Amino acid sequence: MRFAVEEINNSSVLLPGVSLGYEMEDVCYLTNTILPILYFLSDNHSQIKIWANWTSYQPQVVAVIGPDSSPASVTTAYILSQFLVPQITYSATTEALSNPRLFPSAFRTIPSTEQQVTVMLSLLRWFRWNWVIVLSSDDDYGQQNLQLLRAQASWACIAFQEIIPVQRISQDSNSTQLQDIVGKITRSTAQVVIVLSLELPLFSFFREVMRQNVSGLVWIGAEAWASDPSVHSIANLSSVGTIFGVAVRNVPIPGLNDFRIRMPSGQPEEARAQALGKTCNQDCDQCLARAQEYDKSLRGTGHRIDFNVYSAVYVVAHALHRLLRCGHSGCHKQPIYPWQLLEEVRQVNFTLLNTTINFNDKGDPPNGFEVIQWRWDVPKEPFQRIATYDSLTKKLLVYEKSIVWHTPDNMAPKSTCSEQCQPGEMKKSIGLIPCCFECVKCAAGTFLNKSDNYTCQRCPPDMWSHPGREECFMRQVIYLSWEEPVSFVLLVCYALGCLASLGVLATFIRHSDTPVVKSAGGSLCFLMITSLLVGFCSIPFYIGQPSELKCICRQAVFSICFSVCISCITVRSFQIIFVFKVASRLPGAYKFWMKYHGQRAFVATVSIAKVLLVAIDIAANHPAPVEYMVGTDPAELIMICNKSYRSSMVMNKVFDMCLSFLCFCFAYMGRAFPKNYNEAKYITLCMTSYFASWVGLILVMSVFEGMIVTIVDAAVVLSNLFGILLGYFGSKCYVIFFHPERNTAAFFQTAIQSYTMRQE
Repeated sequence: MRFAVEEINNSSVLLPGVSLGYEMEDVCYLTNTILPILYFLSDNHSQIKIWANWTSYQPQVVAVIGPDSSPASVTTAYILSQFLVPQITYSATTEALSNPRLFPSAFRTIPSTEQQVTVMLSLLRWFRWNWVIVLSSDDDYGQQNLQLLRAQASWACIAFQEIIPVQRISQDSNSTQLQDIVGKITRSTAQVVIVLSLELPLFSFFREVMRQNVSGLVWIGAEAWASDPSVHSIANLSSVGTIFGVAVRNVPIPGLNDFRIRMPSGQPEEARAQALGKTCNQDCDQCLARAQEYDKSLRGTGHRIDFNVYSAVYVVAHALHRLLRCGHSGCHKQPIYPWQLLEEVRQVNFTLLNTTINFNDKGDPPNGFEVIQWRWDVPKEPFQRIATYDSLTKKLLVYEKSIVWHTPDNMAPKSTCSEQCQPGEMKKSIGLIPCCFECVKCAAGTFLNKSDNYTCQRCPPDMWSHPGREECFMRQVIYLSWEEPVSFVLLVCYALGCLASLGVLATFIRHSDTPVVKSAGGSLCFLMITSLLVGFCSIPFYIGQPSELKCICRQAVFSICFSVCISCITVRSFQIIFVFKVASRLPGAYKFWMKYHGQRAFVATVSIAKVLLVAIDIAANHPAPVEYMVGTDPAELIMICNKSYRSSMVMNKVFDMCLSFLCFCFAYMGRAFPKNYNEAKYITLCMTSYFASWVGLILVMSVFEGMIVTIVDAAVVLSNLFGILLGYFGSKCYVIFFHPERNTAAFFQTAIQSYTMRQE
């Protein structure tokens, strides 16, 4: 402070013609705070009078710099704010001073506690330390820092926190409490200790730490003791581990070190002995011996708090410079009142030693902290910078190559309650501490979302994951693709069936007037063959990726076509029985049947009923394609038309079964008819094939799932269609092509006469 005042008074630019005066008081840590402030606020008669209006009141001083500690600064701020006397503290980091409504005249040249805690937590994040011990002093400084630390460190875990006793009670009680604290430190697995304390309680604490041989830890100190040379000089303190400290930035002040140990100018040689005395008073030039004694350690400490004091003096000087409207020729000499100076202090903005000096709305400076490491192997620089914090970007830059660790491999130690889990492993908490957990691999079908490390989430239905994964993959959807060999076989059968149906249709059209075609059903044959052709066209719907249209066609096309064919064969068999056995006995009924086209009415009725049944079935069991897991590999999904395929099949097949059984009965009843009209063998063959194929399909569906069911289903459709095409129409084509002599009216008439003669 003296250096800054003398520098300003010798300046021809700042406050020309005006000399600053000052008075220094030692607050003796905390015990001597009120008395100096009351003295500063008193008038020339050492009195503080109660005035109704203080605008013209002139105390002893117009500004106060200090005190150094947070508790003393707050106490001072309560009093000075009542008189609007500017107060600029240089080492009080307490957040309380950042309240402009409560302390309108309080400023500081050191960052706040909140920024100090931010720097500490940024350092923890940089080295991935989330398992720490927190020690705080039993005073306002320690408790306020602790409160801010707990509020911001939601991501980190505190192994335990303890209070370091301040020397206010008996030494025995303090010693016992310190032993317990250090004992808990030795038993803890945490490797990082944050010490939020003033410097005075730490002497006893660190001696107890060394007495219990605690070593190998990382200690992070608060600004209050981060660069304290007296704590650094504790014998063998280097054995406790690596010590970091959050300190204000070191801004070298040219000439300050030489000024501190200079001899007063013009002092006679015989006065040197007096200057070496151990007693210091207000005349600081008499402190030469003490200054020389501590010069080495003070030079190593750097100009950290020194610059804060230095800049605080310059703040007052710049404010006075503006208030007195100083120019090159001088300043306007006038009475100065504290409240006037206060307005100018708020607006100061200048550069000092390449450092910007101003205040925000809370009275805080823009400058930030830095992190230093305590070294004992570099005597001239015991506090070396290893990280800087930018208050604007709020980022910490760590110079890791400058750090000397206490570990054998000179690597940063780990301080985590639990090791980080591997990718795809969730954290299973142990107790109530989130940093202590077990790593559990996510099960198959689940994944670990990075936003929630404690829960393995299920994959979407169409996706899957292997155990211990952070993401899911699309399941392989399996269906009967066009590239499968089975698909080729089905398509060949489909093509043969269509060609055969077209061939039979052309043959019957060409020989439509022959007795063979008429006896097979006449015009109903063309309906049957067309139905068979459409039925064969349903085979491609079983191949390729299922769609809603394909599923509907699978469920409807063959079922309707087959029912139409069976109804035609059934009514044809009934017609033969009606002609040979009923017509002679019930001629009226026969005429009625023929008059109203009983065959066509029966086929139309059956077809309409089957269409309605299929429509109801589609509405009840909508055949939309679905994917579901089959087998032991969950990564594969089978795509089928619907899971209720069995119930849908039962509804359709029961109707066809009844119709087929009726057809079989009519055919069996006509087994004695003339050979040209006796279809019992062929119809029996068709129906037996039909029953056997569906029984086989039901057995396959009850045992297997997936693509094999689709293949067997398509094969059953083909077998039923070929059964009717070959069993019913094959014999007719054989007669037409190879025995044309049997395809004459005379041949059929001879067969009927032979049957009639046998009956008589």
